[in-house]
Amino acid sequence: MTVAAAIVSVALLWIAYRHRTYRSDWLQDWANWLGRIGDRPTWSVIPTLLFVTTILTAFFGFIWDVSLHIGRGRDSGPLANPAHYFILVGLFFLFIAGALAMILPRNDDRSVAIPGRAAVRITRTWYAPTAGILVATCGLYALIGFPLDDIWHRIFGQDVTLWGPTHLMLIGGAGFSLIAVILLLHEGYLAATLGGKKSQVPEEGTSSLFGWTIPEWVSGPFMTKLAQSIACGGLLIGLSVFQVEFDFGVEQFRLAFQPMLIIAAGVFGCVVARLWAGAGATFIAVAFAALIRVIVAVLVSPILGEPRNVFPLYLAIAVVVELLALIPRLRANAIAFGAVAGLLGATVGVYGESLWVRQMHLIPWPTSLWPTILAIGLPVGLTVGLTAGLFCRALESRPLPRPAVRRSIVVAMILVIAGSTLYLLDISVPKDSKATVRLTEAPQVDGFRMVTADVEMQPPTLVSDNPDWVTILAWQGGGKDLHGLVVDRLEKVGPGHYRSTKAFPVSGHWKTVLRVQDGRTMTAVPIYLAADPAIGAHETSALPEFTRPFDREINVLQRERKFDHPAWLFSTATWIVAALTILVIWVLSWGAARINAAYFPRPDQRPLVAGAKRGGPKAGRKPEPTVAA
Repeated sequence: MTVAAAIVSVALLWIAYRHRTYRSDWLQDWANWLGRIGDRPTWSVIPTLLFVTTILTAFFGFIWDVSLHIGRGRDSGPLANPAHYFILVGLFFLFIAGALAMILPRNDDRSVAIPGRAAVRITRTWYAPTAGILVATCGLYALIGFPLDDIWHRIFGQDVTLWGPTHLMLIGGAGFSLIAVILLLHEGYLAATLGGKKSQVPEEGTSSLFGWTIPEWVSGPFMTKLAQSIACGGLLIGLSVFQVEFDFGVEQFRLAFQPMLIIAAGVFGCVVARLWAGAGATFIAVAFAALIRVIVAVLVSPILGEPRNVFPLYLAIAVVVELLALIPRLRANAIAFGAVAGLLGATVGVYGESLWVRQMHLIPWPTSLWPTILAIGLPVGLTVGLTAGLFCRALESRPLPRPAVRRSIVVAMILVIAGSTLYLLDISVPKDSKATVRLTEAPQVDGFRMVTADVEMQPPTLVSDNPDWVTILAWQGGGKDLHGLVVDRLEKVGPGHYRSTKAFPVSGHWKTVLRVQDGRTMTAVPIYLAADPAIGAHETSALPEFTRPFDREINVLQRERKFDHPAWLFSTATWIVAALTILVIWVLSWGAARINAAYFPRPDQRPLVAGAKRGGPKAGRKPEPTVAA
């Protein structure tokens, strides 16, 4: 893979070199033709179009990869999983999309091309758009996660969970890239209308290539709004990737994480859609996100035969945001609008989403979960809403608030999300507790032994009357009809006494586990675990009747993990990944502030003029007109 990446990188550098030294014009001709879409500069349009293809490729590979791990177990190697190739190609071309935005700007008269006032100087004659750097940074951050993931597995074992630190780098880089692409579209619009070289926007005569002509309506207001709405739909998808374990019904963390993540993604995506793209844009964004998720779900489950997955809808939050936008005075203040939308999204909106979860997801939210949802959701909704409003303020034609204000908002969001995460990661395993399980034979499916279960817990008061879940999970076993996943919500018979509602497999490569989550209590009992010589694990047999103690879920669900390492090593590695994530957030914040300040500086702020140098322009080069009078 390193060799393949090196070859593609060399090819990209060769194209960039020939383009920037005027030895090749095919890239410029192609760029001018596509640049007619939306009346944007070529460096804004082409990377965006490439990005759409690559991010969908990576997203398909991501969902397929998760389904393979859930239905079949761990990989025999980093490239043994076919889904990894889709992820790799998608993330690599995500980086290439950012790189293209950086290398495309050039002028026909060979003078120094400065793509707008916010451009960043790379060399003496090379300026790159700020948002292009952001897209490339997100792609590079995600790509770094691949070799780090392999190293992580070698040191700490294979953590078969989406929320492994290096896994979060992979999906986080792709998710954050949607913010960078929105900034790329915005910076291109500002460069085309308020600054930069006029020749960077293709002229009328460049709308035809090899006989293909782009219709005029494609570059009109309708296309602009549609593109912005679809970008926000992509943003919803990108911010939803952290919830995918819940979408499959194999959540390995407390159930309260799901509404918290829905609030964060829904509030941010819907607020940006409404304030940036206009009335009705939230519905277009939600519809686009749902369409893509349905297509991917159909490809992965019925067609490829992997486990079924569903997705958050965000429709209730979209309705709340659209209704709130009917108040003109509130809509005029993006930050205040985001705050109110966040609070309503964390209450009315998330309640509406709970109805969807109850009907579509394998594990609904019990009434006992609502105090935790409100205690965590309100501060998360408020701070995420404030940040979304601040981001929309950066997309408006006026300056941002003072640095101290905007930094406080972003830092508050990070602290609230981090604090909520640490709180929900705090779990307890009951001591001196056990379960007696009696199995009854059922007809075989896919050649596997199938059984039903009668479960009695000791003590009987171990589980409250309204727990988060009491389920039997069977996964990683494959099968034509079972698709490698069975989740059964047990029926309560009496205090501490439960009964299964459907048969589940207990043979082959399956891992079948009794799971309990009730508030902070999160524990499990193995029913059947196949022998795994690769990690030295013996079989846990499914006897007709047995009594076994409750254990930490991670010890049962993630047997591949290694614990023969110093505790400080795992903590240090985790904090390094966290620091890299915060660095990416800082880079995105810096980029948004730079683009806004370049065109709409504060009265107390020195205007940012890309290309301005001490002592004036270099001799022999034309001065670049970058700032209008």
